[in-house]
Amino acid sequence: MNAFLQRLAIESPIVQAPMAGTSTPALAAAVCEAGALGSIALGATNAEGGRTMIEAVRVATDRAFNVNLFCHAPATPDPDREAAWLARLAPAFAAFGVKPPPALHEIYRSFVTDDAMLAMLVETRPRVVSFHFGLPSPERIAALRGAGALLLASATSLDEAQSAVRAGVDAIVAQGFEAGGHRGVFDPAAPDDRLGTFALTRLLVKALDVPVIAAGGIMDGAGIAAVLALGASAAQLGTAFVGCPESGADAAYRAALFGPGARHTTMTSAISGRPARCLANRITALGETLRDTPTPAYPIAYDAGKALNAAAKAKGDGEYGAQWAGQGAPLARSLPAAELVVVLGAETTAALSKI
Repeated sequence: MNAFLQRLAIESPIVQAPMAGTSTPALAAAVCEAGALGSIALGATNAEGGRTMIEAVRVATDRAFNVNLFCHAPATPDPDREAAWLARLAPAFAAFGVKPPPALHEIYRSFVTDDAMLAMLVETRPRVVSFHFGLPSPERIAALRGAGALLLASATSLDEAQSAVRAGVDAIVAQGFEAGGHRGVFDPAAPDDRLGTFALTRLLVKALDVPVIAAGGIMDGAGIAAVLALGASAAQLGTAFVGCPESGADAAYRAALFGPGARHTTMTSAISGRPARCLANRITALGETLRDTPTPAYPIAYDAGKALNAAAKAKGDGEYGAQWAGQGAPLARSLPAAELVVVLGAETTAALSKI
């Protein structure tokens, strides 16, 4: 067992990715009880919602689990841009017999300014805390470390990873371009080298003195064994757990994941205002027609995306949801989370024996 797994007292080199909307407390707890590291995502809730989720996991397991936070730059409202975006979306809303919202709002608060979230985490003392989209201030990092948390941060490049290590993060999640969900780039306006999981993992393993967790397109034991052979201490899987009965995916999401559409993922900013990989559906197709219209800032744009999805679902159309998925989506399986962890472990052992 490597030092990273020993520190967490887990047996399996599997981390269940904290995908907001699907990573329920029940899913995280089931993964933990099976010997891997389960995760919950607090980026889409407030401090009290986060406390409720943490308590729900702790009712079901006493093992370590990961609490994920969004560390994006707080949005700068731009009423003209937002009005233009809503005007372009108006025909899509009209198709479902409703009007778009009169205005858009910043629906998620970044952890970089959320004092209530920090106070709650210091009080509840989760054993693992991870950051996405960037890093909080040194003072917030120090507070979490003082509360006994092991800190992880997503990185899509060597520069981002080195920044995280300098800030005091204990391990890096190497998020390859194949990964489902939001791209973890620190600055979405900067050039993105779009490094794949294998290349990024190996670059970080060679350059860093902290554990590296590979993420992106990993769906089975063969993929886990491959990144372990590259020097990763663990593999993070998100899409692989979306099909579990414990996940929060709705019926339309599950149908798409296990249908022919799983062969087609796309990176889009139209849903939320930040690039994210999901199954190609009607909202991503709509996004392609809006490329000439500047997207509002994240998560202000997401206010519109969620409103359009709600209007569509009310009319029985589930193709306007954010169906986050990585490029390995066709390999998804519908298994209870604990059973999936066991299967993944057996596959990994078998694959490693052939290396």
